[in-house]
Amino acid sequence: MKVYRIHITSWTASFRYPNMISGFQPTLTVPPLSTINGLISAAKGDWFCITNEKIGYFFRYGVKTVDLETVYQMGQSNSQIKSNVINREFLSDTELYLYTDSMKIVEYFRNPHYQLLLGRSGDLAQVDEISEVEVNVKEELRNVKGTIIPFRKHKVASPIQALPTHFSNEIPRKNIGTQPYFIVDFKTEVTLKAKGFSDKIYSEKINKTEAIDIYWQEI
Repeated sequence: MKVYRIHITSWTASFRYPNMISGFQPTLTVPPLSTINGLISAAKGDWFCITNEKIGYFFRYGVKTVDLETVYQMGQSNSQIKSNVINREFLSDTELYLYTDSMKIVEYFRNPHYQLLLGRSGDLAQVDEISEVEVNVKEELRNVKGTIIPFRKHKVASPIQALPTHFSNEIPRKNIGTQPYFIVDFKTEVTLKAKGFSDKIYSEKINKTEAIDIYWQEI
């Protein structure tokens, strides 16, 4: 089977926990599907949601750390605006390997319409490489990591978090398709009886080639 691999990198990334507004702001260690849909939408220049396209991904980061951030809290009038300092987690030195069977998605990333982000407006990302690879479809995946797995379809030993699959195409945006997912960090490996494939990737950041199994996501 022929698939396309889109290698995206950024200096920083952050993927917020839904509904956490105040206080300490942690980050997920893997982007949710809503972030993947947002990336494709930015590259396309219009709203996009995965439907019949095959999408899989592997995400890796260098370090997770905490920074201090100034936020402005607003009341019912300008006189009630005040500043505050919070702790916010973020990921540094990140890599996203995005896989698809869709040539139209590949073309979006060859010349992105809007700036690509891996999280917030300051988490600027870039496309490093787009390549075509030949893979063999597998029915059992033994080395899945750096992705999310739907809780209702599989059972693995990883943290669980309710995440949206995408947002609506209206203002204000609304979470759509929220469901529980296993968060599988790139430092762990899980086995699934599910369709996917294997790939070998080389990273200049860690000067290493590694084999990974890619799980096809569904919405």
